[in-house]
Amino acid sequence: MSSEKWKVTFKVYRQKAEQRPYFDDFKIEVDPQEYVLDGIERIWAFHDRSLVFRHACHHSACGACGMRVNGVEKLTCITPIHAVTHNGGTIKVEPLLNFPVTSDLVVDMSQFYTRMELADYQQVTPVQKAPIFEGIKPSHSQMEGHQGMLRLADCIECGLCISACPVALTSPEYLGPAVLAAIQAGDIDCSHPLIDLADSQGGVWRCHSAYECAEVCPSFVEPGWRIMDLRRKIIMHQVRRLFWPKEEKSR
Repeated sequence: MSSEKWKVTFKVYRQKAEQRPYFDDFKIEVDPQEYVLDGIERIWAFHDRSLVFRHACHHSACGACGMRVNGVEKLTCITPIHAVTHNGGTIKVEPLLNFPVTSDLVVDMSQFYTRMELADYQQVTPVQKAPIFEGIKPSHSQMEGHQGMLRLADCIECGLCISACPVALTSPEYLGPAVLAAIQAGDIDCSHPLIDLADSQGGVWRCHSAYECAEVCPSFVEPGWRIMDLRRKIIMHQVRRLFWPKEEKSR
């Protein structure tokens, strides 16, 4: 940490039960090298113990601290204060969009988790056991090494992609980028039941290819690209079923 201190105003979203939402202003002194979550914790500790927010690991592994910072979805535990404001500036902190607000900065993500389970999602997949990645060299940012074992860093279920997705805002039945990306990343073929789930009304065809999900994803999952690849799989399945129905039935 540096010895320099900034005076910053946190404009924090507040909402309890059925009351109308509003913003509370907290002027606090921070180190610019600190993270937004550090500021929120300081507000809770020294200014308002009724502030409700979610956090856990403090190093972008759990996804619990996802919020909107100055209108952009961020993991607040890895978002430096100096990256979102200046000395004397304002940091506006809000809960994620497209989820029901439980209290203040906390949203109800239960439906999202249920959908992820529906997609047979596994948090971390060893590269050696993932045939879908054979012949593909993941970028350095996607890889984690531990005692010689190479693993693919995958979705941490933070919900940032759902919040940033313009389709999720208007189509509640849409499965969402993270769920569809999980289906694509699974070891499935065109006859797998999950393909039918992806090919449903709330599946891949609802996506408008805005790629906002990829912009905010902290784990380099590239959900937009994965959705496009899943579309390709579905089209191949439909073509085979149309021209080679016997082959498809024998699968």
